[in-house]
Amino acid sequence: MSKGAELIAACGLYCANCGKYTKGKCPGCLKNEKATWCAVRSCCIENKFTSCADCGEYTNPRDCKKFRNPIASIMGFLFNTDRAAGICRIREKGGAALAAELEKSGRMGLPRAKKGKQGA
Repeated sequence: MSKGAELIAACGLYCANCGKYTKGKCPGCLKNEKATWCAVRSCCIENKFTSCADCGEYTNPRDCKKFRNPIASIMGFLFNTDRAAGICRIREKGGAALAAELEKSGRMGLPRAKKGKQGA
């Protein structure tokens, strides 16, 4: 059973499947007041967005410099996740659908596409 869209981070990752969240060491992205280093989270809070899916400035989140920052690139590589695909999935099907999909897979985010097959 999905824990819900409220556990989707501003960048499209699913906090409910994060080790720090499950061990009680992190309250999740939107409630983590210590995560001031995260440009994506800060931007979403500043603009009163739940996630980058609410932003109308960029059709593709990869075009946003805040979304495409060095820390995010490293995290995506380490965890083999495609945050932009998660944001696109929220726009297509909604946050609850993404949460249910990630809950079922046990992953923090949608997997990165193999080289040459990258989506939105």
